[in-house]
Amino acid sequence: MGRGRAKAKQTKVARELKYFSPDTDLSALERELHTQSHTGDTADERDWDDDDGQWVSGRR
Repeated sequence: MGRGRAKAKQTKVARELKYFSPDTDLSALERELHTQSHTGDTADERDWDDDDGQWVSGRR
């Protein structure tokens, strides 16, 4: 026994998370997305591009 208080707290926290909608700074989000799209290749994209050489060697 004794689980009632813990369950009530979990329910309260879950309800707050579900219905809480913080103010979103859309202009900051737009700036962040805009700068990411213009920075060029990311490290992951360069890694994938480097791997192409082993598969495009002309062996068939």
